[in-house]
Amino acid sequence: MHTRWLVSRLWPAATCILILACPSAQAQEAPSWQQYVRAPENAIVRPAAILPSYTQGDIENADGLVTGAATTVLTRAPGSNQTTTLVVDFGQNVVGQLLLGFAGSTNGTLQEGFPGIRLAFSEALEYLTDRSDYTRSDRAQGDPPQLVTTGTDQVAVKNDPYTWEDVWGCEYDSQVCSDGLHAFRYLRISLDALDTDAPYASASGSVGISFVGLRWVGYLGTPDTFTGWFECSDADLTQWWFDGVYTVDMGTAIFQANDTEPRGATSASLLNKLVLHDGAKRDRDPYMGDLAVASLTSYLSHNTSAATLNVLEDLATHQRADGWIPPASINQYTLALFDYPLYWVLCSWDYVFYTGNTSYLEAHYANMVEVLDTYYPAHTDANTQLLVRQDGYGDFAFLPRPGSAAYYSALYVLALNKAAELADLSPGPGPSHAGDAARWRSRASAVAAGFQSTLWDASVSAYLDRKCVGTGCDAHAQDGNSLAILAGIGNASTAASALSYLSAHTSQPYGNAFYDSAGESLGAGFSTRVYAFISYFEGAARFTIGDASGAMDLIRRTWGWMAGQDPGVTHWEGIGTNGSKYEAADTSLAHGWSTGVTPLLSTYILGVKPTAPGFLEWSVEIVRTDDISWARGVVPTPYGPLGVSWRLVGDDEIEVAVDSPDGTNGTVFTSLES
Repeated sequence: MHTRWLVSRLWPAATCILILACPSAQAQEAPSWQQYVRAPENAIVRPAAILPSYTQGDIENADGLVTGAATTVLTRAPGSNQTTTLVVDFGQNVVGQLLLGFAGSTNGTLQEGFPGIRLAFSEALEYLTDRSDYTRSDRAQGDPPQLVTTGTDQVAVKNDPYTWEDVWGCEYDSQVCSDGLHAFRYLRISLDALDTDAPYASASGSVGISFVGLRWVGYLGTPDTFTGWFECSDADLTQWWFDGVYTVDMGTAIFQANDTEPRGATSASLLNKLVLHDGAKRDRDPYMGDLAVASLTSYLSHNTSAATLNVLEDLATHQRADGWIPPASINQYTLALFDYPLYWVLCSWDYVFYTGNTSYLEAHYANMVEVLDTYYPAHTDANTQLLVRQDGYGDFAFLPRPGSAAYYSALYVLALNKAAELADLSPGPGPSHAGDAARWRSRASAVAAGFQSTLWDASVSAYLDRKCVGTGCDAHAQDGNSLAILAGIGNASTAASALSYLSAHTSQPYGNAFYDSAGESLGAGFSTRVYAFISYFEGAARFTIGDASGAMDLIRRTWGWMAGQDPGVTHWEGIGTNGSKYEAADTSLAHGWSTGVTPLLSTYILGVKPTAPGFLEWSVEIVRTDDISWARGVVPTPYGPLGVSWRLVGDDEIEVAVDSPDGTNGTVFTSLES
């Protein structure tokens, strides 16, 4: 392998340079990208600081929990109305099981009640109160509900020194209980006890704590584990790429019964397997739609594709007779979402093309056929060819938009065309797979034509969310317009005008909302709510049509906002009005579907895409903007690293180096922003 350097003059139209089996050997300079890695150094994570403004009561050596120089002692006199409390800051979101090294306790016995410690966890400081922002018991089911905790984790601290680990369950039958795993940045430690924990725990006494830490549960993405990386002239963009990776790493874990979604999600077919959960705090269940973004982040950074494969295969094994594939294991695989089987098709394409595992395609091709040829044709309007959402079903945000929403049919066209590409790869018995490919492409064209004629709103030059009469029927949505462009519906003119409409009518300081103002009739705050998940598709659409400046503006507002707000680093499930956490304390602030900045930068600024399974064939199509002068990075492939480096060397020249694995070939394009 060796490096080939290319110097290309930048023309308004793309310049194409063909490279066949370009060998490579990277003479890499010092890995400056490693400074952006967010992972803790090892699996036992220590706190970063004590927040003194939250300290109250009788506490000695509060900083000892950070420095380790002395034992921290919390004391509370009997009958005192002041709860002795301190707050520990881990510096960024972390996930795992809390460890407390107790130096012992006094003024308590089993008969009178050991001094109690109550623990509250929160991802954001604004939601840190005398209860956690979220516990699994908040979603407990059953009659009566199977409660474990009531907002805090409890400890009855014994007299002798020992190490306590936060494990789900109760110490004394149904008393002195803990929730187990938490994702959080802030920890509130109080010398207190629940009345219901008597006689085992008391609100008074003295407790010594010699150590606070966390046993990391997630993928420990230290620098030596990275198989791919990205770096560019803008340090913020580079940092957000790595922040996306860290967010996904937090949700990449072994599926366990006692730390996942409590609403019927525990699955024997997933237990003890590596999966990619939707969020680190909640729901902690691997959802198919979320993987449309989170898996790309995973593929581009670490050798963790098994986490996606395990979910794809598990959901396929739970396919219904009518072809529907469940979105996740929640509710024993029965949560009724209409759009997520299409994401199963799209994620299957991504998996095959990024990993090269064509045996997966052979094993699950029949599942894809059932999704596309049985389930969705049964829910199609014969006149318009558009999908009609099945009664009683929801979508990624449980939106009240029954009927033929643009989003569903645009996603359908995209999935049909991706499935046709997969059919082209698979020979199958006789000519059947070639027939599948032709049939799916023909249907995609028919749906696209119906989409354009039915949903195009010439009065504003954008696609309607739905063609209907009644509430919300004059709304225009980010998802349908963005996915229509990625699906190739319409033409360059309609694509540009639709995105121009979104810029003018959905822009917020913290990203683009997922509806224009007419969306308010569907739900309060819809015109000011931002989903980074859907913004990934808008960003990709903008890059695709050559609106690089619009894409970069969207990236900077969306991911820049999250980076600048508490807790920092990790990417939020949703952003609400005025840039708030959209579901207050319940919001997941480390959510893999919101990490689209990572694949956007690797795919468009670095420019790397697979054009055959496993990057046996690839393209490098560099999209540059006025504010990025160089970029470099590596995309992992089964054949070895595919390295790309480019820099501007003048007003109209760009120097490109592509380091490709032996046996692969590809094409390089460079272009100016249009």
